[in-house]
Amino acid sequence: MTVTSEQRFGEFVVVRGHEGLEHVAELVLDRPKAMNAVSTDMARSIAAACAALAADPEVRVTVLTSSHERAFCVGADLKERNSFTDADLVRQRPTARAAYTGVLELPMPTIAAVHGFALGGGFELALSCDLIVADRTALVGLPEVSVGVIPGGGGTQLLPRRIGAARAAELIFTARRVEAAEARELGLVDELVADGRDRAEALALAVRIAANSPVGLRAAKRALRLGHGLDLRAGLEVEDSAWRSVAFSGDRAEGVAAFNEKRKPNWPGE
Repeated sequence: MTVTSEQRFGEFVVVRGHEGLEHVAELVLDRPKAMNAVSTDMARSIAAACAALAADPEVRVTVLTSSHERAFCVGADLKERNSFTDADLVRQRPTARAAYTGVLELPMPTIAAVHGFALGGGFELALSCDLIVADRTALVGLPEVSVGVIPGGGGTQLLPRRIGAARAAELIFTARRVEAAEARELGLVDELVADGRDRAEALALAVRIAANSPVGLRAAKRALRLGHGLDLRAGLEVEDSAWRSVAFSGDRAEGVAAFNEKRKPNWPGE
């Protein structure tokens, strides 16, 4: 992705690069009239944007943001769903899943910048990222059982991995919304910042991460994701496989040389 480039995916999703933020891509949810409620078209666009990002070797970190000043994303478009027949819902399901798995399976580190409402599928998009930066206006939760469904964008699996099974069960079963301070205390978000600072702080964090080896970053993410939940012996095998994928890389050679020459690395990315 080139600096200051912008690519729109459908009507509701934009991918941007910014001057001074080399190797950082911003994936923008841009359906402000509906507080970024995820319609079928928007889900399709999220998946397409993620496929493009995954294939771009220049992107070392992706930051998921919102163009709406009072909401990150309010979840599935229930107005659209209200018109669905059962057959429509069955047909739409693979499209919806592809949006969430698209974010979850991005190969580079990902950061969600959350403010305002991040509910249902909106919070699941954030949970699909590696890190969540939230401002003090954030209100998060998985309220799906209150409308007769369950979290279907990964929430029942991602939330317990983040905060533990019992706490996840309480939040999902009660469908309650959690304000920012408690969300930070429970581990629902990783960093709590001042009002309106979520995007800026997430981008700043992305720049710090992007300064590191792109080969190392992707391998570390694979090890973290694939090793989670395994027993220690199996997890160490996952780590060893990821280590071998970088140990003989150009990035490893450049990193060691730069350290010994006391200079900034010029990562080849291979």
